[in-house]
Amino acid sequence: MSPAESFLTKSSLIIDTVRTQLPQIQEAADMFAKTILAGQMVHVFGSGHSRILVEEMWPRYGSFPGFNPIVELSLTFHNLVVGANGQRQAMFLENVSGLAARILRNFDLKAGDSALVVSSSGCNVVPVEMAEEFQRRGVKVVAIISRDHAEASTTRHPGGKKLQDFADIVLDTGAPVGDAMVSIEGLETPVAPGSTVGGCLLVNAIKAEVAQRLTQAGQPPKVLTAGVLVGVQKATELFEAAYDEHARRIAPYYAGLGA
Repeated sequence: MSPAESFLTKSSLIIDTVRTQLPQIQEAADMFAKTILAGQMVHVFGSGHSRILVEEMWPRYGSFPGFNPIVELSLTFHNLVVGANGQRQAMFLENVSGLAARILRNFDLKAGDSALVVSSSGCNVVPVEMAEEFQRRGVKVVAIISRDHAEASTTRHPGGKKLQDFADIVLDTGAPVGDAMVSIEGLETPVAPGSTVGGCLLVNAIKAEVAQRLTQAGQPPKVLTAGVLVGVQKATELFEAAYDEHARRIAPYYAGLGA
């Protein structure tokens, strides 16, 4: 089996792992749809490469308003790698206790809000404290972790907790310990991680379920849609309407700050 075939085979197993979690996916969709139908926001957070799943949820083609993507550049800006704004600093900041609370100081969270927090290891301080802070404020939390990897990893949280300890629902990407899935003959360490594969499956499965619930409730979402499907004019109308709705939804989360 070639390395590519090995990766694809193991990715197929990840699909099976995600499929076994359909009840939890449905439960998460119920939670998120309830929040969005109430005119509120589902807050989505991930540090490091988990940022990918935040942006997978919103905003991108095939997604819709109702989600608040919380992305800190200091924790996720990887493309310079070294030097100013380098990866070393990002990984250091990802384990600074108290940063999550400072991030959430920017939002006047509401009763009835919900949240999605993503961390493959579930052990870095900022995402763990983010979930902890959400729950402390009465916000229900869905966590996406790589369960085998998270259980094998050592947390850096000052209280010894992991992300799954502050989650109402826990979803598993199905990635293995260490994340990388392909062994190469003559190479000591494996390559080709699987957490993004499983994470994207989970995020979009939830997204599809939420869209169904909103539509059935008489509030069909304004989906960012390619012009090749609906025509340029309709696509533009959807884009403008979706971004306007996002602005209206997010505004109350700033209005009450410091009051």
